[in-house]
Amino acid sequence: MFSGIDEVDWASMRHAYGSAEDVPGLLRGLASTDPAEREIALDAMYGGVHHQGDVYDSTLASIPFLLELVANEAVRERCGIVELLVSIGQEGEPPEGGTDGAYAMACAAVRAGAEVFVGLTADRDAGVRRTAAVALVRFHDEPARVLSLLRERITVERDDRVLLALAESLGVFARRHPGHAADAVDLLAAQSAPPFGPGLRLAALGQLAGCAPDRLPADLVPTVVRLLRDRSERPPCRSQEPDRPDTDTLIGKLRKLRPTDEEGAQLLRTLHEGLDGRVADRIALLTGQLSSPSAVDRCNAVRMSSELLRGWRADYRELVALIGTQLATPDDRLREAAESVLGDLFALAAPAADHLLALVTSRPELRVRQWQHGAPTVGEAVKSLARTGDPRAVPVLAEMLDAPVVPVEVGNVIAHLGPIAAPLAPELRRRLGAVPLDSRGTYDLAAPLLHALTALGDTQCVPEVLRLLLGMSDELPVRDVVVRIAAEALGAFGPAAREAIPTLRGLLDTESAIAAAEALWRVEGDASAVLPVLLRALTDARTFRPRAAAKTLGLLGPAAQAALPGLYRMTGSEDFWERLDGACAVWRIGGDPDVVVPLLRAAWAQNPDTRRTIAACVADLGPAGAPLHGLLRTELTERRRHLDPAARYGSEVLHDEQLLRICRGVLRGT
Repeated sequence: MFSGIDEVDWASMRHAYGSAEDVPGLLRGLASTDPAEREIALDAMYGGVHHQGDVYDSTLASIPFLLELVANEAVRERCGIVELLVSIGQEGEPPEGGTDGAYAMACAAVRAGAEVFVGLTADRDAGVRRTAAVALVRFHDEPARVLSLLRERITVERDDRVLLALAESLGVFARRHPGHAADAVDLLAAQSAPPFGPGLRLAALGQLAGCAPDRLPADLVPTVVRLLRDRSERPPCRSQEPDRPDTDTLIGKLRKLRPTDEEGAQLLRTLHEGLDGRVADRIALLTGQLSSPSAVDRCNAVRMSSELLRGWRADYRELVALIGTQLATPDDRLREAAESVLGDLFALAAPAADHLLALVTSRPELRVRQWQHGAPTVGEAVKSLARTGDPRAVPVLAEMLDAPVVPVEVGNVIAHLGPIAAPLAPELRRRLGAVPLDSRGTYDLAAPLLHALTALGDTQCVPEVLRLLLGMSDELPVRDVVVRIAAEALGAFGPAAREAIPTLRGLLDTESAIAAAEALWRVEGDASAVLPVLLRALTDARTFRPRAAAKTLGLLGPAAQAALPGLYRMTGSEDFWERLDGACAVWRIGGDPDVVVPLLRAAWAQNPDTRRTIAACVADLGPAGAPLHGLLRTELTERRRHLDPAARYGSEVLHDEQLLRICRGVLRGT
């Protein structure tokens, strides 16, 4: 092995962290007899040489040596190296910022060495056989031979994990080679029926869902639910997994975070990915699985439900209520999974509110989450209950505010309740009045309290807000952010905050001028006081200032006619978001809809993140927004949520439901 490795000019090559001169040591580490050294080397290969899927010149130079390693039976745990090769050579679009040429070269290099995977499908190591099957299908250029090998391996393989990998490989094969797909589909259809075991049958059904849905059984839902239960009661037949070292690597940490039944979770995920838009079937599957006697099966169902809930629009009341019942389980992993899923649903978690309340009532120790490092945070169940808008969260939060240690984020949680949390206002005001004015922690303490008092509409806190604005030092870190949030609070209070007018006028000559101008307009309604500030900001070289100014000018409506020339120029900006904000402002002020409507229509189609902004603009315009009502009507017919759930921001459901609420409100008034 490693013939010629020292002749490669590694020092001239790069990886994610600079010079690639350490790569020969990493490659040799993969062949070590020490399990910890092997894992550290593999972790470093993923972390630097193949960082987040990137392909560098050092990645390409490593491929021949990686192929040598997997071909040598003396190398332990070659399955991890095969998985690395599959990742490096994976076909498809390169990540953002990647170089097409490098990716194509990587794929070609792995393809050139793909013959090694043929022999590995019969390797004595079950882990190698499992990973080799997937690699063979992805990179070998002779589909007829590949299918013949897969058929042969299916008849002789006895390890359940390898059989599942062979089923997955058949599904990949059918999608990659349509001309040879019929035989692969027939093999999958045979594996999906008796006498094969429940795990393999589930794997085959998942692959059929993705490549041949017409071959799925008519009674798919009861069949899958029964197979899941049979699988949980039947011990699998598989080779002994090697002991893993306890290394301080990303691979080691991810291993500890794996689901208890990772295989079952993957089987379920594959099936749901194949079913995709068959939402009713997916709900029925999860509902059945959530009634399983196995806590592990229920945990897999809870986690899988998150993907469905965040990706599709449907009536989820029964499913959400069943997720809520999992909160009473003694299994902490299942309970925590249910809390996490419900926390991302906001108002849609209402069917589980009784269960959330029961949990925070019966287990008060879960109201505040303590961490080994860092400040305590609000417990997931309390947070989820408040996010539903349930008034029963108010007494729980009141007790939390009275405790000796109060999570600083509690204000953000209270904000979800809005005016129904008014009984908490006096304590929130007291805490805001006690925030230090010269501390690095001023923002962390003040921002959540300001958010809460704004959501409560508590106009009595104006003196405390002014104390912040007038008392903070100019040198205070993130002072401008605190000023902006405080100004937003005063603006939300409208004319009830008139005593703040002198302070807001004083901020018009500062870095916080735009926030102050918006608040001053909302409080006083005097366009002449704020228009000069906003017109200057439209021409500011800093991108965010023209955008912020445009948004505020739109609030002024016809009173901001003088800004139209500058806003029209913004609609022609090279910056996508500047064009959007400029167009919305032009329309709100009364500019030519023939100019802005095409821009907004294009933005709606091009970037779903714009839809809430555009829909809110249409709502504010009343009848004048009619040219875009068709977009809103179409949105209400869509079954898929407008944001990509794969982004995992945690706010997909909240933002999608907000969009739907705006669209319905607009169209109800037409």
